[in-house]
Amino acid sequence: MRHPEYAYLDLLQHILDTGVKKEDRTGTGTISIFGYQMRFDLSKGFPLLTTKRVPFKLIASELLWFIKGDTNIRYLLEHNNHIWDEWAFKKWVESSEYNGPDMTDFGLRAAKDEEFAKVLDEQMKIFHEKVLTDDEFSKKYGELGPVYGKQWRSWPSDNGETIDQLKNVIEQIKRNPNSRRLIVSAWNPAEVDEMALPPCHTLFQFYVAEGKLSCQLYQRSADVFLGVPFNIASYALLTYLIAHECGLEVGEFIHSFGDTHIYLNHIEQVKEQLSREPKALPTLKINPEKKSVFDIELDDLSIEGYDPHPTIKAPVAV
Repeated sequence: MRHPEYAYLDLLQHILDTGVKKEDRTGTGTISIFGYQMRFDLSKGFPLLTTKRVPFKLIASELLWFIKGDTNIRYLLEHNNHIWDEWAFKKWVESSEYNGPDMTDFGLRAAKDEEFAKVLDEQMKIFHEKVLTDDEFSKKYGELGPVYGKQWRSWPSDNGETIDQLKNVIEQIKRNPNSRRLIVSAWNPAEVDEMALPPCHTLFQFYVAEGKLSCQLYQRSADVFLGVPFNIASYALLTYLIAHECGLEVGEFIHSFGDTHIYLNHIEQVKEQLSREPKALPTLKINPEKKSVFDIELDDLSIEGYDPHPTIKAPVAV
């Protein structure tokens, strides 16, 4: 049987073979396709890629941050998670309160200039310390706006109340598993402009059949080399957690895409990854004493049997 990871590797190759060059918001440039779907049978192993190391703890802490309804990077920094740093940092260095070295286009400049990268690292450390220790600074510059956690847990309604989409969906899975309305949306048109980054993974739907829980994600925009490996593992983990609470087995994770792209400065890294053979997928362990998704902490989750190829580094386009 073909290794499940080829679903992802085939996507990389398909973009290289058929993608078109497009300009993008970051100024980096991409090769892109529109519309694609991958499927992962979660009973075959936890889909944490093995052709390069993918950091499970970062994925898990980010997902738990979403589940908590949090939108401030302080929680992430407390767990040594820097996934969202660049967007919050950008807000600070572009503000009138910032008086340090010029940080214009800091992502692209750091990739090309080793001396500038050191300056950026110093400024980023100052930023981290301020977010972690200064409550007022954290509220102002650690806050990312109404991103995923806000929409999942407290979508604003017209009557001034909020809707806890995630909690409602879990209750529906338990009470009415045949429902075709097991949906959570992160795309709120009224609040998109207030978000540091409009949601890339915009909507997900659950499906229960034969005692198994499956999840399909629609992702409007996908950085296939850096972002998608995280997205696969994150939504697989969410499916496992909700199945765990609802007393179900796991079924499939189905990943559907809109603009599906590789950044032009990731091409060589993609080719390196495609030269590698997948290894055995790891196994996810969840603390059996924790029954509710909302009670799970990072220490309740672990991965066993993960022996990937080495990390492949690439710059983030901000």
